[in-house]
Amino acid sequence: MSDAARIEPAPELVEIAHACMDFAREGDATRLAAYVDNGVPVDLTDAAGNTLLMLAAYHGHIAAVSALVERGADVNRRNDRGQTPLAGAVFKGEDTVVWRLLEAGADIHAGSPSAAQTAEMFGRGDLLS
Repeated sequence: MSDAARIEPAPELVEIAHACMDFAREGDATRLAAYVDNGVPVDLTDAAGNTLLMLAAYHGHIAAVSALVERGADVNRRNDRGQTPLAGAVFKGEDTVVWRLLEAGADIHAGSPSAAQTAEMFGRGDLLS
């Protein structure tokens, strides 16, 4: 598709998307859930392919992670670098988030590096057992 034929999203939608990414990073589970409940895609991604769940998991926000999981977020969705929310949580040592993602069916072998590989690299095999 040529640049001339590209349809740009309405500025209001871009603003909402950015706000939701901020809510995920900051752990504002209440606002995040409200926006998803009102039509924001639960697997919305940023320019690097990070989902709302990836951002919440990486930053250790268990309430936001739970809210997104309860609304059907894909726990195994990879970002553009092949990383999963579980691997990000393992990397950051976010034990509670790791356990919540595992409970929701996250695959320890998905992604590159996988959560299993990440745990091995950092001597955190206890997170996945």
